[in-house]
Amino acid sequence: MVKIAFGRIGDSFSVGSLKAYLSEFIATLLFVFAGVGSAIAYGKLTSDAALDEAGLVAVAVAHAFALFVGVSMAANISGGHLNPAVTFGLAIGGNITILTGIFYWIAQCLGSIVACLLLQFVTSSATPTHGVASGMSALEGVVMEIVITFALVYTVYATAVDPKKGSLGTIAPIAIGFIVGANILAAGPFSGGSMNPARSFGPAVVSGDFSQMWIYCVGPLIGGGLAGLIYGDIFIGFYSPAPTEDYA
Repeated sequence: MVKIAFGRIGDSFSVGSLKAYLSEFIATLLFVFAGVGSAIAYGKLTSDAALDEAGLVAVAVAHAFALFVGVSMAANISGGHLNPAVTFGLAIGGNITILTGIFYWIAQCLGSIVACLLLQFVTSSATPTHGVASGMSALEGVVMEIVITFALVYTVYATAVDPKKGSLGTIAPIAIGFIVGANILAAGPFSGGSMNPARSFGPAVVSGDFSQMWIYCVGPLIGGGLAGLIYGDIFIGFYSPAPTEDYA
């Protein structure tokens, strides 16, 4: 059975842990800056706040590329989570302690907020926020986010966490970036395709619009937790202590 570890406060403030938090902050900042920035840039170029087909592809590709790079740059220091749902899924599978995961969440959310503040400063544009499409209920939005976040965290487990991953570990950041881009193409017109509470939280803070923020917390955390429970319990089937420097 999967074993969840709470952790010790001393371990969460070790030098290695503090470096991991800083790594998550910087990598999430750069990821959100590119992701949200791509949406702002498209609106600037087209003078249209609504994304059309070309805009959806552009934003999906920008997120995929930015996440691929962000995971790669942080993997050797913090594991390259960049996402509270990924951190939660790994905690459910016993790959990171709950206490350290909470500090990861703080670092990730702060990185997202700073990224959006920088974008607002340099572009003088409104920060786009996530929200479900017209005609779609909040419950449908939550289910959509559960499914796509499950796919993301399941991919993380399969390519980066599983001890039997073999050579897949070398392409893990690419696979993770690809699944995010694909999910944005599929879910973008419906739920926005967040999969990441931090990615949604920064724009919500800067814009002051928290009206649908709960959808992008509940959905991704459930999806990430289910992926961690299923892959960690059924396919890995054992517990190993949580590292702070890598996924595995």
